[in-house]
Order: sequence, then C-alpha cells, then structure tokens
Amino acid sequence: MPDATFEIATRLAASAERVWAAALTEEGINHELGPWLRMTMPRAIEPGMTIEDAPLGEKLGRSWILLAGVLPVDFDDLRLVERGPGMRFLERSRLGSARAWKHEREVVAMGPGECEIIDRLEIELRAPLRAIGGAAVARRLIRALFTHRHRRLVQRWGGVSASG
Repeated sequence: MPDATFEIATRLAASAERVWAAALTEEGINHELGPWLRMTMPRAIEPGMTIEDAPLGEKLGRSWILLAGVLPVDFDDLRLVERGPGMRFLERSRLGSARAWKHEREVVAMGPGECEIIDRLEIELRAPLRAIGGAAVARRLIRALFTHRHRRLVQRWGGVSASG
C-alpha cells in the first residue's frame, strides 16, 4: 500500500511529439529538476539514448539524485516496465528512501500545438522512514517536486493550464 500518491496534469503550448521527445532525454529530465536537483543516468543509458531505447523490465542501474548538482540526497535503481500505448511510460524502481517508487508519465495531444502532460506517482517508504512518520513528509516532497517540474515545463513550452 503506498504511503503517498500524487497526480498532476499540465496543458502545454507545444506539440505532444516535441514535449515527449524532450521529456525522454537526460537534458529534458534535468531541465525539469533544475536548478535545485540533477539526476545522473545509469551506465546502461549511453549518451544520446532516451527512454524509448531502454530495455523493458531490466534494472537499468543506479541514478543519483543530486542537490545543487553535487550533493547526493537519494538514488533511484531505475527499471522501466512499460512503454505505451501512445506517448506513455511506467517506471517502477527502488529508491534509497523507498521500497517502491512508481512513476507513470503520459503526454496527450490536445490539438495543433497543444498537449497535456500527466504524471502519476506512488511511493512506499522503507520501514524506518515510515516508522518515524515519513509518509507526511513524502507526500509534501512529491507534491513540491512535481509541481516544480510542471512549472519548469510551462517555462520551457508555455502553459495553458495546470491541475494537481
């Protein structure tokens, strides 16, 4: 049972294809996280690869989450389990802080030059964090992190509306 869930959707003033292509790259991910966080890519993700190229169901390796681009604050043992239908992926991983992390992202075309990007998240904390009341903190952090990511998407592509 997840300790925290969150969903956010934002309407962007860019084509679904452009938003999807950028969201799958290291540069795109780090633009969304920046300037506060940066995420390294596992060794299995070679330069120029995107999520579209990643093998499904296999652990891709460890990705470090770095505060201010240098201080490790958590890690993500990335595992991509689904791609599609359409412009969608589902990641199920383990974090240093969580037994289970589920991130589903979908980009839906809404008309010429407009799309909606939707992130759905679930986190199941490791027992020590749960025991000290970490679920409330996890809910606030996920909300803050993905609200920030969607603000960065609006800065990059222009926004029509957001909900979350």
